[in-house]
Amino acid sequence: MAKLNINGKVREIQAEPDTPLLWVLREQAGLTGTKYGCGVAQCGACSIHLNGEVVRSCSYPLSAMKPTDRIVTIEGLSPTRSTPVQKAWLALDVPQCGYCQSGQIMAAAALLAARPNPTDADIDTAMNANLCRCGTYIRIRQGIHHAVRSVSGTKTGEVK
Repeated sequence: MAKLNINGKVREIQAEPDTPLLWVLREQAGLTGTKYGCGVAQCGACSIHLNGEVVRSCSYPLSAMKPTDRIVTIEGLSPTRSTPVQKAWLALDVPQCGYCQSGQIMAAAALLAARPNPTDADIDTAMNANLCRCGTYIRIRQGIHHAVRSVSGTKTGEVK
């Protein structure tokens, strides 16, 4: 039995210690927004925030969790889809099939938390490891620019 702080709620989870956090979230916690993509931490579909950092949950075992760790999934980012990134994704119709987008949104939200006014190079670096089979990379970048403008009123990479 493990106690995990998931989206601000402490939950008791029954799973084997070597169970990847992805499956704990999907099967034990019932949070299916985090997706299985590759299973080897390469695609980003399973991205979550762990203590404010982007983590690939498919390769993070339950045994590595500490009682003080804070997990945020796509469901916990904003239940009303009201973060600037989520609003931008909706406004610009960023996803095509949408499968990778929860991971893309989690990576973009972490980027903007760390760098509220990122340059294109910052965006490329932060989003580089998230794969999109549909190739919506241009729309993803536009979505990040849109999110920045909605918060700051400036163009991405400019000093206000």
